[in-house]
Amino acid sequence: MTEQCHKPLILAVDDEASNLQLLRQILQDNYRLLFAKDGARALELARQERPDLVLMDVMMPGMSGHEACRALQADPATAGIPVIFVTALSDTDDELRGFEAGGVDYITKPVSPPIVRARVRTHLSLVRLDELKETRLQIVQRLGLASEYKDNETGMHVIRMSHYSRLLGIANGMSEAEADDLLHAAPMHDVGKIGIPDSILQKPGPLDKDEWAVMQSHARIGAEIIGEHAHGMLKLARNIALTHHEKWDGSGYPNGLAGAAIPVEGRICAIADVFDALTSERPYKKAWPVADAVKLLEEQRGKHFDPALVDLFITLLPQVCEIKDKFAETHTALAA
Repeated sequence: MTEQCHKPLILAVDDEASNLQLLRQILQDNYRLLFAKDGARALELARQERPDLVLMDVMMPGMSGHEACRALQADPATAGIPVIFVTALSDTDDELRGFEAGGVDYITKPVSPPIVRARVRTHLSLVRLDELKETRLQIVQRLGLASEYKDNETGMHVIRMSHYSRLLGIANGMSEAEADDLLHAAPMHDVGKIGIPDSILQKPGPLDKDEWAVMQSHARIGAEIIGEHAHGMLKLARNIALTHHEKWDGSGYPNGLAGAAIPVEGRICAIADVFDALTSERPYKKAWPVADAVKLLEEQRGKHFDPALVDLFITLLPQVCEIKDKFAETHTALAA
């Protein structure tokens, strides 16, 4: 593949050929370029070529730039493409209409080449950041799935419990960003099972004392696999792997933590993990009805689980059941 093929693709839309020629001169050294002189052609090219970014004039005959942007946003195939309006309209109301139409930025004519380059570079970087976040989530989910292949769980377990965790995190006061980190970290809660011998992990009968000690070591193994991190999602993932088997009354493992000494992310994931395990069918058991699983959570309120979080989780049951149905076992693809 040539170097040219790796350059981002930009679609420039303007009914004036001189404006398109100016954008060509400004951008051609660093980007691949497509051109359209009206909104209808812009939509056609966007669907065919999937550009990384669109530079859109507003005042065009036929379909305006605002109308073309709305059409792009309405089509799932093109909704993720950022649109920067490039226009002579410069009033605050004009800018507001552009943002309401779905634009991400606004450049006024006559354009300044350095400003055009800077805005394009910034928004392409944001697109790349979003792609990296999505890729990170997929990698984390598949790392969680790797541990499930060794156990009697299914790949959808890590998806459901991570969404339950996010839901409960927001209800407990987390910001959207913090809850998203929890969503991304939770799938790695049992990654340490990779280090447990199959003879123990897949044993059909009860584990003896020595085998149970080995099984419990998966919490520490998971923390070691994820590693030490100063902050961010991986720090959260390590805490979850290490503490989601701790219990509110101090009888859990590996460190016998109790109450608020257990990180809140571990307490949240403990509820999400157990609820999903109970309400999911496994080769060795039938799925419990939701009401029976809730009854167990209530019985273990203040013993296994944080009582306040149990109460909060129960208030969220309608949304929990929506997640349960959305990511049912018939789904085969990992989803964010």
